[in-house]
Amino acid sequence: MSEATGTVIKVDGDYAIVRTDEAGCGRCHEKGGCGGANVGRMFCSTPQRWRVLNPRGAVVGEKVAIAVGDGAVTASAMLIYVLPLAFLVAGALLGTALAEEAGGIIGAVSGLTLAWLWVKHLQKQRYCDPKFHPHIV
Repeated sequence: MSEATGTVIKVDGDYAIVRTDEAGCGRCHEKGGCGGANVGRMFCSTPQRWRVLNPRGAVVGEKVAIAVGDGAVTASAMLIYVLPLAFLVAGALLGTALAEEAGGIIGAVSGLTLAWLWVKHLQKQRYCDPKFHPHIV
């Protein structure tokens, strides 16, 4: 389970708005760490706010740990980064084999478009899967 710590800044029904000052889980240098905190610091220096499930009834001002299920971060990264890249390369190779350079360009764009449509479809399915919902632990 991937975890991060933060402070509850607002309660909204079954959800809480949690501010985290650090990106990622902080396990960058440990075995199994993904380096997400390093990437997070590079792109965003301000505190992040997350709307997370609040099953234990945390209150405003409370320090909490938020978590997402095992494999959810890796599966999401694969879906968002690897799948479109694979479709782009496959489309370019197929297009090049069929119609040289122009076919490669058209194939790459077509592969990327197909990947985008597939990612959109899979994201709708994952929206209902609790494994992908962050929550307070």
